[in-house]
Amino acid sequence: MGGPRASMGPCLLYISTFLLGGDCVRYLLKSLLQMIPVLFLITIIVFVLMHIAGDPVALMLPENATEEDRILLTKALGLDQPLYIQYIRFLGNLLQGDFGESYRYNQPALPIVLERLPASFELALSSIIVATIIAIPLGILSAMKRDSLLDVFITGGTVLGKAMPNFWLGIMLILVLSVNMELFPVSGRGGLMSLVLPSITLGTAIAAEMARLVRSSMLEILGQDYIRTARSKGLMEAIVVNKHALRNALIPVVTIVALQTPTLIGGTLITETVFSWPGMGLLLVQALNGRDMAIVQAAVFVIACLVILSNLVADLVYRLLDPRIKYD
Repeated sequence: MGGPRASMGPCLLYISTFLLGGDCVRYLLKSLLQMIPVLFLITIIVFVLMHIAGDPVALMLPENATEEDRILLTKALGLDQPLYIQYIRFLGNLLQGDFGESYRYNQPALPIVLERLPASFELALSSIIVATIIAIPLGILSAMKRDSLLDVFITGGTVLGKAMPNFWLGIMLILVLSVNMELFPVSGRGGLMSLVLPSITLGTAIAAEMARLVRSSMLEILGQDYIRTARSKGLMEAIVVNKHALRNALIPVVTIVALQTPTLIGGTLITETVFSWPGMGLLLVQALNGRDMAIVQAAVFVIACLVILSNLVADLVYRLLDPRIKYD
């Protein structure tokens, strides 16, 4: 864990220095320092959950194990020591990227989690792309044609898209596009074609929420003085919308992307189950069901780091979209 975070920090500093200015660099350094107590609090939560979830010794030993075996394993794991000593050891191991060994896989937990991360990234990124491609044009059209039949149709479509359960939409897409029409693979991870249906399944609900936000943001921005000034200069409506209004309207989109990306990476269990997608969501739930706490704590810590970094990147993108935003 130390390696990726260490390389991410200089990269963000380099980008912010050349694109956003010195005040952004100071804000970025301040935010990186604020990550330390947050991550420290996360380690405490993970440590407490690990101890209240069950007895790891009972999970590791067979049913016919003797009491002597239990005592020996308890000492070997250091579970006979006071909690503060166990936490200090846990913290020291965590700083080295050691979250313990998985009971199920008999391997270190962190490499197992990181092995699932690319598949989750693929699905999350493709879902966000699908949602953005659908939502931004629909949101702009709905705002431009306010109270028209098209606006009612788009607004109703966003309500329907938000209300449809992921598992139902995924199954319908499989039945129609995979089973009947044979256009896409039914399940599994094996190239771009296998990514289409899971991306649409996850991206639909995000697109619905995003389109509604783009519409409301565009309606607010189109009533601003600088938009009226641009129109009074005789600029084409397409230039007014795309150059002057859309950029500010995209700020809510950035917020949604920042909030949804970590969720998509770590919490897409239903979609991953329907399409047999080997991501982190499925791994995490399997670990919880099997009380494989090494996997759980590694996955939770990775997802927490992704949440913090995605919010930090979103703050930097805000400045790119709207230079008026100042960092304290």
